[in-house]
Amino acid sequence: MTTTYAALLRGINVSGHKKVPMAQLRALLTELGHRDVRTYLQSGNAVFTTDVDASAAAEDALAAALERAIETHFGFSVDCLVRSGAYLKAVADACPFPAAELQARQLHVTYFSGPVAPDRFASIDPAAYLPEEFRLGDRVLYLYAPDGLGRSKLAEVLARPALLKGVTGTTRNWNTVTKLVEMTRD
Repeated sequence: MTTTYAALLRGINVSGHKKVPMAQLRALLTELGHRDVRTYLQSGNAVFTTDVDASAAAEDALAAALERAIETHFGFSVDCLVRSGAYLKAVADACPFPAAELQARQLHVTYFSGPVAPDRFASIDPAAYLPEEFRLGDRVLYLYAPDGLGRSKLAEVLARPALLKGVTGTTRNWNTVTKLVEMTRD
């Protein structure tokens, strides 16, 4: 069975650090045996098809292989998450905020490497950050930041290393979320 996946690379091409040209990323994914490889933006979004059934174990194995290939090719490590198109669509469909009524810069999704329990965020007083809000989903956190991510006090708190210990997270704005859903439609 052929499945379409998106690879989400964390923290590349930011301020000249961990430079991964998209042409080289596409070549690496092709060398790993994937087909129909495409990238979106310069921030580490790649879509590909492969003969691996969609499952959490398959996603983890594909991400680990890509991480090894990047480290071998570029000489530095990059955390990668790989998610199936069906999963990405389910995440977009489950958005608890009125996405159609908001500007894309106001809505973000943080994809996590594994499940995150609500008690992880129990120390955060949601009322202290209003009108900003967050909600948890299936291995994701949805963030509504009306003034954008760059000005969000809640985003700063949610990104604290102690809060995210043991999981990898990478954030995408709503435009990227919906574009990846579109690109991974089977």
